[in-house]
Order: sequence, then structure tokens, then C-alpha cells
Amino acid sequence: MQCIIVDDEPIALEGMTEYVNRTPFLTLVGRCSNAYEAIEIMSETKIDLIFLDINMPEISGLEMMKSLSYNPMVIFTTAYSEYAVEGFELNAVDYILKPISYNKFLNSAQKALRLYKLENQESDKIDDFIYIKVDKKLIKVKLSDILYIESLKDYVLIHTVKGKYTTYLGLNKLIAVLPDTIFVQVHKSYVISANAIDAIDANTIIIGNTTVPIGRAYKTDLFEKIINSKYLRK
Repeated sequence: MQCIIVDDEPIALEGMTEYVNRTPFLTLVGRCSNAYEAIEIMSETKIDLIFLDINMPEISGLEMMKSLSYNPMVIFTTAYSEYAVEGFELNAVDYILKPISYNKFLNSAQKALRLYKLENQESDKIDDFIYIKVDKKLIKVKLSDILYIESLKDYVLIHTVKGKYTTYLGLNKLIAVLPDTIFVQVHKSYVISANAIDAIDANTIIIGNTTVPIGRAYKTDLFEKIINSKYLRK
């Protein structure tokens, strides 16, 4: 998706730029310190997604969104929670409060990606397998066989019911191609298959004879998803 960042704070602009560049399904078209610059870019290039600050001089993010001639997806990034209702009334994809962690950013960006696929009429069918490179061979791994995935710096170790596979790949890149209806990140180094969970307590997930830690930054999101039954089979 082609995106722009609009924020009058240089530090926030740099941070969001780093996050976009780390995310494989996003392409940064422009960085703007005010609404005028953003509108100029959008007059020349079709933008799919805007990361938009609200409290900016002259033209606020909300005012800018109302003035656009077409409706790109918008994720508001702001330090002020009082604008949330108005933001969602304008059909924003999400509303992230500063300071913004990469985990929060990625969750919001993935929401936009799902909407983008629907709007572009991509098939709702999810492939039930992935290919990974192992020892110069491409190995087909069924998603239903995956138990959990462990990050090893520049590599990932994929634990399946049939064995383990080590491949040269960043965890974030792998997350981007896995369906979030099945897989959830629970720690900076771990992604688990919800179908493989045997039990959950306050700080760990039990999968067979393995205990996977739950990171503090991921705990709230994990339990909210479980409570909302997103990962529970009916």
C-alpha cells in the first residue's frame, strides 16, 4: 500500500518513517510536516493510507480529512484521546495514542491491509500453506501443522507437528503473510498458532510440552482477542 505520514513533530515523523520502512506491505511515498504538503502529494499520486496527526497548525488532521476529494484510509496518530470519537465518525481505520510502539503501529497497519484487500476485491480465501527456504530448498509447510514460531535474530525457527524448520527470515516479514485469524504475536520473539494452544495463564501459553512466554507489551492485546472470541472456534 502506498502511504504518507503527516505530522508537524520532527521526532514523531522520524519514528513513523522507521516503522513504515520496517513493514513489508507499506511503501512510503512522502513525509509531510503539514496538511498543505500532504494535499499537494495527493493531488499527484493516489495514496492508499495516511498516518495522520490531528493537532497541527493552520489545518488540523480532522479538517484535512474532511477536505479530501477522495477517501484514502486514515490512521490517526495523536497525543490527545479526546478526538477519538470524531476520528472514528470519519471512518478512520484506527486511532493510535502517542507514544506509539511498533507493535501498536503494526496492528493498525494490518487492519488497513485487510480493508485494502477487501476493497480491491482480493479473494477471501486464505492459502493453507506457506513456502520457506531451508538448506537451499523450498519447503511447503501447512499452516495447520504450525504450533509456534520462534525468532532467532535474523532467522526464525518454525515448530510444527512434523518437526522444526529454520529459515533466514525476519519475524515481522513472516507475520505479514500469516493470517491473523490463526496466528498471534505474544512476545517480541514468539508467534503462536491459536489452534495449538492447550492452556493460558497470566504469563505463559502452554502448547504441548512447551511453555511460551507472554510479553508484557502483547498481553493486553492477546487477552482482548481471546475474550472477544476472535481465536475461538464456535
